[in-house]
Amino acid sequence: MTFDFTLESTAGSARAGSFTTPHGVVHSPAFMAVGTLATVKALDPDDLRAMDAQMILANAYHLHLRPGDELVRELGGLHEFMQWDGPILTDSGGFQVFSLEGLRDIDEDGVDFRSHIDGSRRRFTPESVMRIERNLGADVIMQFDHVIPGQSDATVARDASERSLRWLARCHTAFEQLNVDDPIPGRGAQALFPIVQGGIHADLRREAAAAIRDMGDWAGYGIGGLSVGEAKEDMYRILEDVDAVLPVDRPRYLMGVGFPEDLVEGVRRGVDLFDCVAPTRMGRNGAVFTRVGRLNIKRAEFRTDRRPLDPECDCAACTRFTRAYIRHLFLSDEILGLRLLSLHNVHFLVLLMREARNALLAGTFDSWSAAWLQRYHTRTATTPA
Repeated sequence: MTFDFTLESTAGSARAGSFTTPHGVVHSPAFMAVGTLATVKALDPDDLRAMDAQMILANAYHLHLRPGDELVRELGGLHEFMQWDGPILTDSGGFQVFSLEGLRDIDEDGVDFRSHIDGSRRRFTPESVMRIERNLGADVIMQFDHVIPGQSDATVARDASERSLRWLARCHTAFEQLNVDDPIPGRGAQALFPIVQGGIHADLRREAAAAIRDMGDWAGYGIGGLSVGEAKEDMYRILEDVDAVLPVDRPRYLMGVGFPEDLVEGVRRGVDLFDCVAPTRMGRNGAVFTRVGRLNIKRAEFRTDRRPLDPECDCAACTRFTRAYIRHLFLSDEILGLRLLSLHNVHFLVLLMREARNALLAGTFDSWSAAWLQRYHTRTATTPA
């Protein structure tokens, strides 16, 4: 099979597996670095290979606007365009479109919106988004869905979830027709992932997961509409509800979640794949992930600190440079400082998921995850790392 998922070890709901794609195997659990505009900000594809990043994400909305999905196709698709030979996933742009409050209008057929770049009027429908994602040529593409704020009430959540189901049916029909009418020679097959919506309402999430499960034999499942304003406890609870309904023999992708503690908690609840812009965005603002909590490299306490960002990290930033030097770069507005912090944060999450996988394969995941979370949460904001 072009796409396949093999479970290798479990600990309760937590799983270690292997997800086969046309561009390689993803050993899960895994964190996918976000390359919104066909680049992970400040990082070269060689940086990603060096840290053993397995799969990356790009965004259909942004690439449709600039440089244009048809141009990306003309230039060989995303793999050739960005010189990344591993698996790629494209988000459909649903989150971006629905975040354009005041710039978009929703109807049953799709969404009219104005480009945040030049104000030009655009329209996304399930069918047009499938065409855009076909042009981009990623291995895994996501359905066009209706995203809502995390604290939305049950009426709003049901409306969006049921619309997402109707749009999924249209995405699937368009996707299958493109497979017949528009195969892309030399680019390999694509897999369409559905997205489970329903807000923080357990009954809606279970209904959506069951309905999607019964609609087709999907290569994997997305879990969307979380980490969008709801409490973390609500996110964890919803993951438990969804875990009980989704098939165990397909990968689960928790969309847009990327803080270290949320990755570990997500793996505990059956999630296999994660993505988020947080590691690079926070790195550009001076925030650093470490095993004993988050630190801010701008703090005066690091002015003479000879230690690496995280003494247990083997990234290129931690093995070569001190906190004092990276703080100096950051405060001096040197580009290298932003690059090193971004590199470290992405590496940290990639390594964290590799350690979770190793613990699952060794049969020690429960004790490993409990100890990891306790250590991570112990440090307070006023205690030097």
